[in-house]
Amino acid sequence: MANQKNPMTTQEAGRMGGQSTSRKYGKEFYQQIGKMGGTTVRDMYGPEFYQQIGKKGGGTVRRLIEEAKNK
Repeated sequence: MANQKNPMTTQEAGRMGGQSTSRKYGKEFYQQIGKMGGTTVRDMYGPEFYQQIGKKGGGTVRRLIEEAKNK
């Protein structure tokens, strides 16, 4: 926690703000704003954008799974 000698870091402030928002508005709030953001991105870049980023992320996950299997 922050005090005079050790001010709060940006990470701590963000965590505290997120926890406060979560307690105040609940899980449904985050679901709603996530959906709104996803709709905005779709409208800006088109549905193909999600296909492109899905393939990029999928490759990383596949690689990590393979590395874990080979250990």
